[in-house]
Amino acid sequence: MIGELNGHMNPNPNTRPDAAAPPSTWRLAWRLIRYQPGLWAVDALFWGLVWSLPVAVGYLVKLAFDALTGSARAGFNLPTLLVLMLLVGLVRIGSIFGGIFYNVKWAETICALMRLNVLSRVLAEPGARAMPESPGKAVSRFRDDVEDLRVATEWTVDLVGMLITVVVAFLIMLRVNAPVTLLVFLPLLAIVAVVNLLRARLEAYRLASRQATSRVTGFLGETFGAIQAVKVATAEGPVTARFDQLNEQRRQAALKDTLLTSMLGTLFGSTVNLGTGVILLMTAGAIQRGSFSVGDFAMFVMYLGRVTDVMFAFGHMLAWHKQAGISRDRLSALMQGAPALQLVAHREVWMHAPAPEPTPARPTPGDRLRRFEARGITCIHPESGRGVRDVSLRLDPGSFVVITGRIGAGKTTLLRAILGLLPLDAGEILWNGRRVEDPAGFMVPPRCAYTGQVPRLFSADLRDNLLMGLPESEVDLSAAIRQAVLERDVAALDAGLDTLVGPRGVKLSGGQLQRASAARMFVRSPEILVFDDLSSALDVETEARLWGRIFARPLTEAGSPPASAVRPPACLVVSHRRPALRRADHIIVLEAGRVVAEGKLDALLEGSAEMRALWSGELAG
Repeated sequence: MIGELNGHMNPNPNTRPDAAAPPSTWRLAWRLIRYQPGLWAVDALFWGLVWSLPVAVGYLVKLAFDALTGSARAGFNLPTLLVLMLLVGLVRIGSIFGGIFYNVKWAETICALMRLNVLSRVLAEPGARAMPESPGKAVSRFRDDVEDLRVATEWTVDLVGMLITVVVAFLIMLRVNAPVTLLVFLPLLAIVAVVNLLRARLEAYRLASRQATSRVTGFLGETFGAIQAVKVATAEGPVTARFDQLNEQRRQAALKDTLLTSMLGTLFGSTVNLGTGVILLMTAGAIQRGSFSVGDFAMFVMYLGRVTDVMFAFGHMLAWHKQAGISRDRLSALMQGAPALQLVAHREVWMHAPAPEPTPARPTPGDRLRRFEARGITCIHPESGRGVRDVSLRLDPGSFVVITGRIGAGKTTLLRAILGLLPLDAGEILWNGRRVEDPAGFMVPPRCAYTGQVPRLFSADLRDNLLMGLPESEVDLSAAIRQAVLERDVAALDAGLDTLVGPRGVKLSGGQLQRASAARMFVRSPEILVFDDLSSALDVETEARLWGRIFARPLTEAGSPPASAVRPPACLVVSHRRPALRRADHIIVLEAGRVVAEGKLDALLEGSAEMRALWSGELAG
């Protein structure tokens, strides 16, 4: 409910008309580098030393062999050369440790940044289209696709060292023996060209692998959420068989992806042996003639292995960048039409310091409700063509408005459209006479609080589920619990408010879930309470007590003295239950998405056949 209103809802969220084309992987990497350039530079310095120091070692090895064979010119003696090689090795070891430390720090930071940006975009979307896929598949994108982009960016810290290694080694080798150098380098360049030619195949295999993994993750999430249904239907066998089938598809897709990448690695690795053979064949005569020393040969072999490692790493980096394009597209689809670079937008990430404590939204004078109006609300679901058309209503402080109608009349759609959880096709929302441009961002505490048909609790203790980050010292939690008729239930729990409620509040009954969700609303002291069939799991007596307590003890503003805020909340309620209908100041009867009658209960029972049928229970159940 904190998102933007984005026009008509598109049946395919991955192809929304306002979606921007995803930027290139290199552009994303550059933005991530700029997020913390100092940390990236230190990381690149260490890995630059790791890559380039072996060039110095190779040259020292040449001098050492030349000294041993007596072909060395005047210079360092053998002990000095050995000491220098030892020092270079120690520096390289230290660079590896430093590189690992800073690399982990930087890599985890950019992963956190991307995940925070994706999550922020998902939360900013209207609730009905926040997720284009199942939660399980979305988790796969948060985990695997972000990691792919991290790896594709992480390679950039190696580029400087890799470039120095190749250029310096090539120039030294070229100066010693140009024909051999060129012949050794040509196969390496050819393999890089092969990687580029295999771009389409690499991308296709990576996409298939990611999709197969998402299907497995999504199926697991759906299965865990429906364990009870599976057991009741004794469907454990078919569910397990389907899981095996999805896993086999994933195995085959991952095998193709891994096999192609490994084959490219094998090609690079084989060039070391091939290059060594070429050097031996072409330099045997030169060694005998004395124009190519044993030290030159040792240096060539060492440089060949090092340059091959560099070229292999570079080719692997290119391949990963091609494959990371798939992850980029999948994350862009999850962000549903976000600006092109929002995935890597710079913002504060608390990786090494505690995040600031949340503070309750404090009402301003303009937040105090004098009049709320919804005019001409029209919201149509593109998939079915159903919804609500031209519905208007008004709420005053302390008023109790009930929306009723048969199943499918559009009651929930109307509430969600008013709250910004669904986009409006027509109509407007007004708060104290002023038009609300962004209902999703405006209709939240302290102005409005909402409980849907199926209350959602997290796998945490009851206290945390009610407070949801609010400081307990700044709200009246006990008053909210009493208003929700939940005090006896809390007292009966083993650990009271500290009782763990389990996934989705599974340890609570249906009625306790609904009243806990109501208490979560009350603790925020909103001006408007919106209930979507809150009392469906309550007995008549408990429901009557709940409505009575809401108006018997008005809500108070969080953090303010009670005397300064004694005022009743307004209630907008979807219900067909008699206690709510009896209490209503105004009833709106919907049929097929349109208002067919409205007014007081007695007048509606006298003049509306639809209302009489609902009252008698012929339609609502």
